[in-house]
Amino acid sequence: MAAALGHAPLDPAMESLLAFWADSGVDALLLDEAVDRIEAGKFVPPPPPAPRVPPVAATVQSLRPGQPDVASSIAQARMLAAQAQDLAALGEAIASFDGCALRFEGAARQAVFYRGQENAPVMVIGEGPGAEEDLQGKPFVGRAGQLLDRMLGAAGLADRTFITNTVFWRPPGNRTPTPQEQAVCAPFLERAISLVKPKMLLLVGGASAKALLKKDEGILSLRGRWFEWRSEDASQELPAMPTLHPAFLLRQPAAKKRAWNDLLTLTERLDRPERPA
Repeated sequence: MAAALGHAPLDPAMESLLAFWADSGVDALLLDEAVDRIEAGKFVPPPPPAPRVPPVAATVQSLRPGQPDVASSIAQARMLAAQAQDLAALGEAIASFDGCALRFEGAARQAVFYRGQENAPVMVIGEGPGAEEDLQGKPFVGRAGQLLDRMLGAAGLADRTFITNTVFWRPPGNRTPTPQEQAVCAPFLERAISLVKPKMLLLVGGASAKALLKKDEGILSLRGRWFEWRSEDASQELPAMPTLHPAFLLRQPAAKKRAWNDLLTLTERLDRPERPA
């Protein structure tokens, strides 16, 4: 084979290897001379230049849906919320609002506003809707909501609650809503509190408690304690009780006793006779 290639006689092992390559279909060499790959590997080529983004594409990217400016979105939400004179109008304002990124990222169907009594003495505020809530358009209707309803019923609060969330669109993957997303929705939530006029708030879960009370503590530290919630313009002030989220209770049934004690504490204060003026 070496004679056929026109080269000097090869080592038998090399000739056998060449014959193996030839039988495998290799009929050409890449280079005529050997290359020291170790030395070649010491050379680091410069990085390729970054691709130039056309100005139009860059503008579209910066303005694409789902990435609204937070400050302008909050201002728009305040304006829309202030114009709503009842809960029906507030629900329509929320449904038409496009300033929250969750509307484009997590929600598959619709905004989720509230369920319950429109003049309820207790407003229950959770974190955000999940898949079942997105499907039905009402908060707390999945497994966690069913547990919440059973607990409220056992505490005598079944027909005395207005149930909503800190955000009105499902976060993708049911993640916790971000403080920015909650801030954008806060004007609508505050307007709902103003219209319902509850006597107290039940803040369900850590994300709800932290957002409304402006606290950094975890829910296990906050739960069962009374706080004062104040609206952004300080025109409203209400007692607020944080408690454990029913989704957490489904994962940790032993914690139900603590949540039950929270509900009993809230009910006792709600039904306490008012002191004479």
